[in-house]
Amino acid sequence: MNKQDMLSKIIAALMDQDREETNSLVDKALENGVTPMEVLNEGLAAGLQELGVLFAEEEVFLPELLLAAEITTDIMKRLQDKFEADDTKIEKRGTVLLATVEGDVHDIGKSLVGMIMNASGYNIIDAGKDVPNVKMIELVKEHKPDIVGLSSLLSTTMPAQQEFVEMAKEAGIRDQIKIIVGGAPVSRDWANKIGADGYAEDASGTVIEADMLLGLK
Repeated sequence: MNKQDMLSKIIAALMDQDREETNSLVDKALENGVTPMEVLNEGLAAGLQELGVLFAEEEVFLPELLLAAEITTDIMKRLQDKFEADDTKIEKRGTVLLATVEGDVHDIGKSLVGMIMNASGYNIIDAGKDVPNVKMIELVKEHKPDIVGLSSLLSTTMPAQQEFVEMAKEAGIRDQIKIIVGGAPVSRDWANKIGADGYAEDASGTVIEADMLLGLK
């Protein structure tokens, strides 16, 4: 079995949410010379992204997507030892600072975004919920993320997303970050109106949007 066949089988097993088979195939691939980086990027991340597309098309559902993300995260943790043994590091696609905006205590959607993005190769800094924009500006300066993701589940808190864009300009950091907004009442028209860089309807869509903004797709 060649490398591409092994990676294809990993993708298929992950898309079936078969934990045992996915782990077994990952081990077999590593034993046959497939690098941990290839397993992550061309196997696990690729499978997760395909599942994300199916989720957006309502061909798979949230529990399936969450289980696949959990399997991927567990394997990534297991592979970390191999990266350290090889004196290499897991290649991250970028750093993302996530928060639910001030006045909004809804956390599930934002946490799901973080989980899916982490499993897809992004380094996640989760600032939590009900986070004031002043705090977010401080965190951007401290951590220097590539992307800031702002979630708003209430129409009454959506203006906080706009306020952050304006505050980032005033702080002189707007051109250093890409801003993605999301949440039930949020739309791409709103994102365009407030000067955000991107919009995502769901967790898997956030990965696709982030990849595009960072020039990875």
